[in-house]
Amino acid sequence: MEALLKAPTPFQPVVGSPFPAYPFRLMPRIASPGTTPPTRIPVSLIRLARIMAILAGLLHLPDGIAPLAAETVLPDFTDLEAAEHAYWTRALDDPFTKIISDLEAGTLPLDTSNEKAFVDSILKQLDIPASSQLLVFSTTSLQLSLISPRSPRALYFNEEVYLGFVPRGRIEIVSLDPEAGAIFYIFNIPRRPDEPVRVDRSNRCMNCHADAVTRDVPGLVIQSVIPGPRGGSLDAFRGGDAGHHISLSERFGGWYVTGRHSLPQHRGNATGRFVAGEIELIPVVPGETFDFGRYPVATSDILAHLIFEHQTGFVNRAIEASYLTRTLLRLAGDQLSPEQSVELDRKASELTRYMLFADEIPLAGHAIQGDLAFSEAFLTNRRTSQSGHSLKDLDLETRLFRNRCSYMIYSRVFQGLPQAIKSRVYSKINRALNDASDPEFAYLPQEEKVVIQRILDETLPDWKTGGGSNPAD
Repeated sequence: MEALLKAPTPFQPVVGSPFPAYPFRLMPRIASPGTTPPTRIPVSLIRLARIMAILAGLLHLPDGIAPLAAETVLPDFTDLEAAEHAYWTRALDDPFTKIISDLEAGTLPLDTSNEKAFVDSILKQLDIPASSQLLVFSTTSLQLSLISPRSPRALYFNEEVYLGFVPRGRIEIVSLDPEAGAIFYIFNIPRRPDEPVRVDRSNRCMNCHADAVTRDVPGLVIQSVIPGPRGGSLDAFRGGDAGHHISLSERFGGWYVTGRHSLPQHRGNATGRFVAGEIELIPVVPGETFDFGRYPVATSDILAHLIFEHQTGFVNRAIEASYLTRTLLRLAGDQLSPEQSVELDRKASELTRYMLFADEIPLAGHAIQGDLAFSEAFLTNRRTSQSGHSLKDLDLETRLFRNRCSYMIYSRVFQGLPQAIKSRVYSKINRALNDASDPEFAYLPQEEKVVIQRILDETLPDWKTGGGSNPAD
């Protein structure tokens, strides 16, 4: 592994290339004042806009997912205050919520000697590797007044918790509850030993983190923009979606990226300004533009970016499936209708395609190599079959993973799905791995399918009972 994972080198910014704007955008919601839940744009308007975009050819449905019939009316499953969701009032079971009382009581062993030491110590408490660090200098955060190319915001993550840090700012947390989805917190960094920590649950985050970009449920956001010299964005890319299907040339705008690669172009490591009506890129250079010494590590690794992208796409799809299923079950009572069963099957098919990397952007020819420290940290919790294979085994030559079934199948977000949707996904994955006549997953070689099947058989406790038969409605 050490031979493949060399010291990071920065991407080179793209100079002089055109920057086509995405032609279809939805306006964000406006937050209500105080601590009340934010005001929501009616979901019917969002869905109408999506349907119009699909009809206009501006949005692409994944292969294998048929468009809804004109008479199909989906229920509004995005009302966070509905009884089946109770987003603001339910008891939470996410990792960060569990440590809030100890954090505020000062009983956690945290280093308050300086803010970098504090960040390092809170990362350890949450079991988040510092090597997962990603730097973003676009002003896309509650703390936008502190973010700039000279003071990037740092993000850190594992499979359950995401932490944001801005020098001289506060700590932002996104912690994943297996039913409610993303829970948002913000708290101060103690500047002296006797200063207490006060944690607030944030509703302002919902302006962007529970909107069309996150599939209208509390989720994760990745933006790709050309930041202006004084904040704001000169251009935006990728159409507001997230996942491993996003073109590499459309990613990384507003982010700093390190690591060995041979990508011909990308959107990162630069800001921009308008010159004679055209965008001129200005390179962001560590040591000149910003100081890596203010952060726990001196990387913003390409592999961490790729993993973060995959996880974000998965998390948003899984949370959406959870919310939709709970609403359908409430409406169904004792028995799902044929139409409701069809809708659950559609959503399970979509999630299955994503988990099996059906639409993944190829990495062939890009010679991507990750930072050794992050690679080792990422593989720490890999679950191996008796033959030593795992779903976290990296490929990085033609694709992200050697065995193309997402390791997020072990995550609490997936394992906490309602059984009605979870069993459908298991059944569809099982069919994809065992039905050689299914053209949808013909891209998976038989040898790879066998390896994946054995990994699931030997590492996923409920796989055999939940995935071997079609779920009963």
